[in-house]
Amino acid sequence: MSGKDSSNANSAEQDLVRMEADPQNSHKISEEGNETINQEADDDQQAENREDGDGESGQPGMEEAEEGKRAKMSKAWDDFREVVVKGKRKAESIFPIPPLHSGKFEMEMIREAAAKWVLMHEHPFSIVEEKGFNYMQKLGMSEWKKFTRNTCRVDCVKIYEAEKKILKNKLKDVEKISLTTDLWKSKNQKIEYMVITGHWIDCSWKLQKRVLNFINLPPPRRGIDISDALFKCVKEWGIETKIFTISVDNASANDVAVRLLKDTFSRCNPLACGGKIFHVRCCAHVLNLMVQDGLGEILDIVENVRDSVDFDTVELYIRDVELCNQIQRDFPMYRERDAQYYCCPFEEDWEKVEKVCSILETFWATTNIILGSDYPTSNLFLQEVKRIKLVLDSKANDDDDFVRAMVRKMKFKFDEYWGECNLLMAVVAVLDPRQKMTAIEYCFSKLFPPSEAQQNIEKVRNAVFELYNEYLQANELREGGNRKDSQVSSSSVSESSASGSGWDDFDEYVREYQTGPPQESELLIYLEKGPIKIDSSVPRHEFDCLNWWKNSKLTFPILSKMAADILAIPITTVTSEATFSAGT
Repeated sequence: MSGKDSSNANSAEQDLVRMEADPQNSHKISEEGNETINQEADDDQQAENREDGDGESGQPGMEEAEEGKRAKMSKAWDDFREVVVKGKRKAESIFPIPPLHSGKFEMEMIREAAAKWVLMHEHPFSIVEEKGFNYMQKLGMSEWKKFTRNTCRVDCVKIYEAEKKILKNKLKDVEKISLTTDLWKSKNQKIEYMVITGHWIDCSWKLQKRVLNFINLPPPRRGIDISDALFKCVKEWGIETKIFTISVDNASANDVAVRLLKDTFSRCNPLACGGKIFHVRCCAHVLNLMVQDGLGEILDIVENVRDSVDFDTVELYIRDVELCNQIQRDFPMYRERDAQYYCCPFEEDWEKVEKVCSILETFWATTNIILGSDYPTSNLFLQEVKRIKLVLDSKANDDDDFVRAMVRKMKFKFDEYWGECNLLMAVVAVLDPRQKMTAIEYCFSKLFPPSEAQQNIEKVRNAVFELYNEYLQANELREGGNRKDSQVSSSSVSESSASGSGWDDFDEYVREYQTGPPQESELLIYLEKGPIKIDSSVPRHEFDCLNWWKNSKLTFPILSKMAADILAIPITTVTSEATFSAGT
């Protein structure tokens, strides 16, 4: 730090002490500090001007520059008028400028703003006790009063409670909510947490997600412990009758927890499709398990490659085969020159790396499609699962023993999780207007033997119609209640007023017609039209399926509501996992 910077820091600290000692004259101290700073800035500017010029004042070139500067600024003064205040000429705006606040200083309001700032940027509570922070606030607000970290913590809790109340009121208008949950252990604190995130579609047809709770869940984290913590959370929010699905990773404890929750929630409210789509397995986790099995066959080679790259201080990703081929020629030279270099991959090792990467390239592309979007909807995944299955089938009978052994492990993991018909993945593909039942017939013919494929196609068709009938019945109950209310209101109006318009009877007829049962099933109409065609220049994973249903809600009022709820179901737990990475 230079001597000038050090003196400025000392001066600021002295000003803060003087402000605290004499709050009545703190504004004078602030003005003195500002004048000192402005004077120093003017001195620095004059020094720069002397260095840039010839060192003499009053030169013609400098006067012309100043006149040009004034000429450029002249248009800005059109919005101001000259006034005289206490014998001094000042500029006043001709447009009324509304005040930022009432003019009355409210320390409680400023404290609330400081608490929001701490929460927004994840600052420690102790930041409000720092001298520099208080000096800055005192310069801007002479009435500013210091407060402690404990006070800041209390203010943050108040903001949390207020926001929680707002969210609770919003959730009252939501009919179905899907949950994701994930567990995480802090290495530093040795504390284990569970996060619960809610997902739904709002009235503007926007996907919404909110963290509902962080829960300290100590080991051994049994399934019943996870189940109890999750049910307690949704009970606190008052949404135990609105739970649609739960997305979890593939840990055995989660299987037990979801089975218990399925029984519990079914007693609160009937589950959609008889609970067949209630349990959603994280697709990203399944992909990760398969990739780990593939890399496990060359684990020692991967370590040698990474150690070699660290030795060469070059960043390398194992999927980049081209880069591997470029630098693999350099590694033998290191072995000849440096006796400490012991991890040089052999020629056959590079061949194995290339074969593994050719298979994992499909997994990498699928992961990018799923995780590349900020909020992917579930309709993206069926085609990618089919693509992975075809790659594994093509490599299962490879001539290379190494490749066959690796693919056999990956295929076993694939069949374990996706060998049976994944009902949710198929149902949501039907609700993609580009796919419908045509995609199910095509993909299932690739995923299953012919007899099994036909059975699964019928299973998906029955599930779609079962879901639609549930939404149809719920709509009829809702509209029945609305008709009763409208009849009561219309009778009261007719009794209170004998005079009316000739349009009244017609309006009543239109209401009854629109709220009556549909003449033909929306689902049948939707399926009979066949898949729609979209512009081939638009990437398939960028098609906004939710927006299509929003634009079609007048044509399919019931089916669009069903599609919105299904599309809101998360196919991964990435949103919950990302919560643990906040601020890192």
